[in-house]
Amino acid sequence: MSDEETITLYEAIGGEETIRKLVARFYDLMDTLPEAKNCRAIHPPSLDRSRDKLYDYLTGYMGGPQLYVEKYGHPRLRARHFSAPIGVAERDEWLLCFRMAMDETIAHPKLREIIWKPVEQLAHHMQNREEGEPHA
Repeated sequence: MSDEETITLYEAIGGEETIRKLVARFYDLMDTLPEAKNCRAIHPPSLDRSRDKLYDYLTGYMGGPQLYVEKYGHPRLRARHFSAPIGVAERDEWLLCFRMAMDETIAHPKLREIIWKPVEQLAHHMQNREEGEPHA
């Protein structure tokens, strides 16, 4: 396969439209699922800014335009999230919402599998509190 025939993950999943649907569904789930209450609690009352930032980040992460980097610079995700107490519950609830949103918005199972592993690893990397450790 030549470079001209290679497509990005961003293109393979449906580009902007799919990323927007994924992000919208993710935050709708986080905002409404009782199983995501701990994760929701560490977010601001309005999720609008979070939605915009996740959309920008995922667009670049999946191989589309580097919107997040253009607006905010290097993601430094762990450092940017360090003020939020992310423990096992918050991490797992975030993953639950992301998995459900991905399953509902990305049709091809192989594409979901490709996306899942690094997202799961990133969520574990973002955890900054151990089980039972008090929130700051």
